[in-house]
Amino acid sequence: MSAGLNNAFESTVDCFGPVPRPSSRTIMVGLDGSDTAMRAAASAFGLARRQEARLVVTFVACHSSLAALSPAAASVFEHEATAHLYAELRDQVRQFAEELDVPVTFVKAFGDPLTVLRDSADQCQADMVVVGASQQAGHRFAGSVATRLIRSGHWPVLVVP
Repeated sequence: MSAGLNNAFESTVDCFGPVPRPSSRTIMVGLDGSDTAMRAAASAFGLARRQEARLVVTFVACHSSLAALSPAAASVFEHEATAHLYAELRDQVRQFAEELDVPVTFVKAFGDPLTVLRDSADQCQADMVVVGASQQAGHRFAGSVATRLIRSGHWPVLVVP
């Protein structure tokens, strides 16, 4: 494994694009590589560009619910898949930041998606949070991350379908 693959579940912070203005608003978006998250990121980039805001993109690395039960080989595969997804998303975010001239902070954190997104939004003092709508049927009963973020009531939440 390369050095980059060894750190799939360690937190990192990267900055891309121009330096944000001191008085600029902050928009945070959660990104996990799903179609709805990618649409949410596109919406957040557009909002940040139009409002001359800083964009904080948060990628949450988390083990699957079956990770504890899976054999070591599956765990290594999951680790490598997460590292590759992170690297791909990081490159896309950097490219968009440079093309659209949007100041971006790209955060990778490990943990429960709701907790990480909530804490990241509080830490960066987000003026708005943008997330993709869940596509999992079970979330109708248990509640999606987006629904639970809305219920926390700390910031306006835009849920992109």
